[in-house]
Amino acid sequence: MARMLFIMTGADEWTLNDGTKHTTGYWAEEAVIPLEAFKHAGHEVTVATPGGVVPPVDPASLTEAAGGGAETAAHLRTAIATAAEFAKPVDLAGVDPDDFDAVFAPGGHGPMEDLAANADSGRLLAGALRDGKPVGLVCHGLAALLAAQDEGVNAFAGYRVTGFSNAEERLARLADKAPWLLQDELEAAGVVFTAADPFTPHVQVDRNLVTGQNPQSSAAAAEALGDLIG
Repeated sequence: MARMLFIMTGADEWTLNDGTKHTTGYWAEEAVIPLEAFKHAGHEVTVATPGGVVPPVDPASLTEAAGGGAETAAHLRTAIATAAEFAKPVDLAGVDPDDFDAVFAPGGHGPMEDLAANADSGRLLAGALRDGKPVGLVCHGLAALLAAQDEGVNAFAGYRVTGFSNAEERLARLADKAPWLLQDELEAAGVVFTAADPFTPHVQVDRNLVTGQNPQSSAAAAEALGDLIG
């Protein structure tokens, strides 16, 4: 059994480039599907957020239109309502990296607001990578990599990753409103960004790092991370 740390957003709004607020949070599928997979495998999961606030779910991710229809939406709502891990998070600032064997971060636009600049999140991700522990991130969860520094350089520079692409952001009609785009910022940080066709499953594995492109990649990314954990 592995002890897994879920780094999750505490932001329920994303500040757009005109100063307006876009309702957000974490994307339900990207958190629930991996959580269920890891718990089914017998792993212990602890959720950590900035300030220890309960992670807010993006309401858009709980609609039938988000993908999967009524049955999937109902399952996600029930899973979130009953998961003790989501209800009782710990504060990122107090997390001891030695207490965990692997780290995972789901997406949603929330991480663009807080985790992208959160030093504690960055510390934990950089440390896990350096120690050879399995690290997994999905979609906009990769924004957390931007705060992971190692002696003034991004700790993930040179690693091959995938995440929510510029093309997907444009198709979601948020690219023109975004203060910055995830793909652009990761590339500027020295990360090697790869992407498949928009909204198709795509997972990238580079050493002990597993990344998934979008919500459709959640299950495959969890499986690949599970393979590294063993």
